[in-house]
Amino acid sequence: QVQLVESGGGSVQAGNSLKLSCTASGFIFGDYVMGWFRQASGKAREFVAAVHWYGDKFQYRDSVKGRFIVSRDNANRMVTLEMGKLKPEDTAVYYCAADPYYYSDPLAFEYDYWGQGTQVTVSS
Repeated sequence: QVQLVESGGGSVQAGNSLKLSCTASGFIFGDYVMGWFRQASGKAREFVAAVHWYGDKFQYRDSVKGRFIVSRDNANRMVTLEMGKLKPEDTAVYYCAADPYYYSDPLAFEYDYWGQGTQVTVSS
């Protein structure tokens, strides 16, 4: 079965960093764009970042540009999200997701596969 398993979440002080990882199985990893989404309590799920099939093109929402870096390792079927200069507004459950296609404006409902999520809490 398809599995996406996130790890690395936790609680940090504002200004610090966290690295999230996602390990994938059950599908042809290199055929899928890998994305990260997040959902804060009481809010809609929103796009955070994506890395395209070969790991050489990236997408970020404006609020994380310059702070977050997404990357992938196709040999190990992993995608990571390095989050720096974290802010309280980054607090959310972060989800790893996969889809075969590139979207200019990624939306959660377009992605086929999802992990269970990992909590990131940033305190001031």
